[in-house]
Amino acid sequence: MEKEGENVEDSNTSKKTNGKTFAPLNIPLHRRIETFVVAIYCVLFLFGGFGFLFLSFYLWWTSYWWLSALYYSWMYYDWNSSMEGGRRWEFVMKWPMWHYMANFYPMKLHKTAELDIDNNYLMGFHPHGVMSHGAWVHFGTEGTNFSGLFPGIRRTLLTLRGHFYFPVIRELLLMHAICDVSRTSLDFILGKSGKGNAAVIVIGGAIESLNARPNLHKLYLEKRRGFVKKAIVHGAHLVPMYSFGETDVYDQVENPEGSFLRKFQRFLTNMFGFAPPVFHGRGIFNYMFGIIPYRRPINTVVGKPIPVKQNPCPTEKEISKLHEEYKTQLEKLFNEYKSKFGVSKDQKLEIS
Repeated sequence: MEKEGENVEDSNTSKKTNGKTFAPLNIPLHRRIETFVVAIYCVLFLFGGFGFLFLSFYLWWTSYWWLSALYYSWMYYDWNSSMEGGRRWEFVMKWPMWHYMANFYPMKLHKTAELDIDNNYLMGFHPHGVMSHGAWVHFGTEGTNFSGLFPGIRRTLLTLRGHFYFPVIRELLLMHAICDVSRTSLDFILGKSGKGNAAVIVIGGAIESLNARPNLHKLYLEKRRGFVKKAIVHGAHLVPMYSFGETDVYDQVENPEGSFLRKFQRFLTNMFGFAPPVFHGRGIFNYMFGIIPYRRPINTVVGKPIPVKQNPCPTEKEISKLHEEYKTQLEKLFNEYKSKFGVSKDQKLEIS
């Protein structure tokens, strides 16, 4: 019997050919569907933005130029949607394909406390991982039954503004309750949309993805204080989360601080807002190399809300105090559940 946190990769059913490990032909249909859905997500995440951008430019030089003209007119008209709560389509978020994606790893969402619909929440997702698979499935879809676990809570996952510059991709994000992570967006969700709202932020951002390697639990949080200030301004309770296994689904080239690769990645982060990690997982027909993640469990634990008293003009002292409380509760959550989900009891959470 598999234990929670155990590696459930297909290696036990694989066969070796010419020194490489390939997928067998007798894999059950549901596992093939799971792999196919995850592959779609990975391809769209890595190549979808520029792919649809180039396609839209190409159409300008064909007899279908009017499609691009219509779409870009729509983008101009709809430009502010990502800052005004988005345009979620619940039936899309509930598509069966997202349950297949959750079952691929498998992935589970664990609740430790209720979220009162009379409050608003700012939820911090940790760690970022390579592609934030957990954040997408838990909060962009109903693959792990968020609405069933937290009835009445209207969550919105926030991501980089740049994603909404790409045609088609922006529509996919908006219909999955995903908006940009700007101050304007937070003000709308937490201040203009009533109660029972939850803004979900992957706080470590792109720079944290560079530390996404198996058995490494290192967060980029010390200098991230803007979310705390916004929580105080709107009186939104802070909710820490830790996603055990998020950094285990890919292998990544080690690039210590000071190395040329890390300097180059930081340069790209400062210039474009993203830092491309050098990673690999498995393929569709092999278990050795590819962009598809390994089948390794992801267990995301949602911590208890930290009460926040509203103050439209918080002081630096208030922000620092709440920031320290958030880090304390996050470390407590990590230490309480790490053994249950396959992390050594001696492993510590690193926060920089």
